[in-house]
Amino acid sequence: MWDYTDKVKEYFFNPRNTGVLEEANAIGEVGSISCGDALRLMLKVDPDTDIIVDARFQTFGCGSAIASSSALTEIIKGKTLNEALKITNLDIAEFLGGLPPEKMHCSVMGAEALHAAIASYRGEEWVDDHEEGALICKCFGIDAAMIERVARENNLKTIQEITFYTKAGGGCETCHEKIEEVLALVNEKTPVAAKSEAKSPPIVVKPLATPVMTPGMTLVQKIQKISAVIDDMRPQFKMDGGDIQLVDVDGDTVSVAMSGACMGCQMSSITISGIQERLMLTLGRPVRVVPASMPQAVGV
Repeated sequence: MWDYTDKVKEYFFNPRNTGVLEEANAIGEVGSISCGDALRLMLKVDPDTDIIVDARFQTFGCGSAIASSSALTEIIKGKTLNEALKITNLDIAEFLGGLPPEKMHCSVMGAEALHAAIASYRGEEWVDDHEEGALICKCFGIDAAMIERVARENNLKTIQEITFYTKAGGGCETCHEKIEEVLALVNEKTPVAAKSEAKSPPIVVKPLATPVMTPGMTLVQKIQKISAVIDDMRPQFKMDGGDIQLVDVDGDTVSVAMSGACMGCQMSSITISGIQERLMLTLGRPVRVVPASMPQAVGV
């Protein structure tokens, strides 16, 4: 289980600015459902001042993706577009008090969505660094340009760091050699003087922690805690036109049934991954959440 800061937990449990922004005049969409994370950022920009007066998001991903997206909307409201363009993924992570190293790609996704939204508002073509013939990681669709940019912006030096920030290399691992070549190119382009004088980026990562197991918890107590979490999250599902119910608890496997608009939803602010992380935080132990068919006879 990841070691999250209190602010990450707060922005995950109580995300700000979720849902559709009907008055949006700038929309940025990044990520891929097939890769596990996707974000739709909606902005309402004052055309006279270029100030972002409102922002909302919909995300498909883990708790860190939800928290990072929510934090981004809070950071950018009230800023001009030019001021917003200066915001980096490190600013998002720092706002949250840090993210686990393995979750830094969530902050990168937020920064990309912001650039995509601003480009759409200005009528510019935004490209997500995917260049023809430059694909490096086939598992997650990450190319050389994105790896190079993220490595330079975040002072990354190792394959593991690249995986944490982009997911590249986290699948079959056959791209590791190519990632090393990109990192070598980045280091060659960095002046020697700049290397020696470069300051470390802000401390925005948290070390992993061993889950604190809840002692003496009976099955009934576990089910009660799980049910309370599901019930607490149901209003957010219903806002999106769907619902969720607890079906079964078998050891550390929790089966839930999603209905309505939530069935197969590709842009939900609360996802299976998010439910799983919230349950782990509540129970203090690893659990696995799996989708199940809606029971045939359920009283409402």
